[in-house]
Amino acid sequence: MLSRSLPWFLLLALLAEVLGTVGGFGSSVYFVPMANFFMDFQSVLGITALYHLSSNLSKIGFFRKGIDRTLLLYLGIPAVVLVAAGAWLSKWVDPESLSLVLGVFLLVFALVFLLKRELRVHPSRRNAVTGGALSGFLAGILGTGGAVRGAVMTAFNLPKERFIATSAVIDLGIDLSRTLVYAGNGYIHKHDLYLVPFLIVISIVGTFAGKKILERISQEQFRGFVLVLLMGIGVITLLAHLPAVLRQ
Repeated sequence: MLSRSLPWFLLLALLAEVLGTVGGFGSSVYFVPMANFFMDFQSVLGITALYHLSSNLSKIGFFRKGIDRTLLLYLGIPAVVLVAAGAWLSKWVDPESLSLVLGVFLLVFALVFLLKRELRVHPSRRNAVTGGALSGFLAGILGTGGAVRGAVMTAFNLPKERFIATSAVIDLGIDLSRTLVYAGNGYIHKHDLYLVPFLIVISIVGTFAGKKILERISQEQFRGFVLVLLMGIGVITLLAHLPAVLRQ
């Protein structure tokens, strides 16, 4: 149990939800590396899947102005299929190594899009399928794949409301799939379930706050800040877990 660290954990979870809503990547891209400082990686995967179910239902509720059915088909189905494979493989990979991979992934992703601000993914069905499969696999094995999915969806120039709603529906399917696998792997622990009511409230409050922020600023204005924060989380995650990996 988190005991004395619980207030900090919940505050950072709220920040992750707000930023995940505004940035369009989903809260797990921030929540996973943050939660990794409070509990072991497999427990993080389990609680993230449960938290994200509520988070995505909140986003669907607040951003219900339409869903892009084409992206839902070509990006969503591969993501839901591949997340089960990633979740299953996570049982056989060293948690410290997974944390290190997550840090590298976040750092590289942020650097590439900061240095190449004009970089966009071509809006084709092939890229949608590829991006969906990769984001699903990463969500299963690392706990987060929203950054990849967000990069692909950006190419289709969706309105912010449709972007977030479509991403949330895809994420909901991903979370339902990986929750079953994580439960089978033993990642969802009874002693962590007391966090779920707190996280449900946080997902609703954080999504509402993110929606209000989005009404005042453009997605592009906030994009740079989001990427800088992703890079910072990647660096902190690397510094925290690299020594343990090197000792192995």
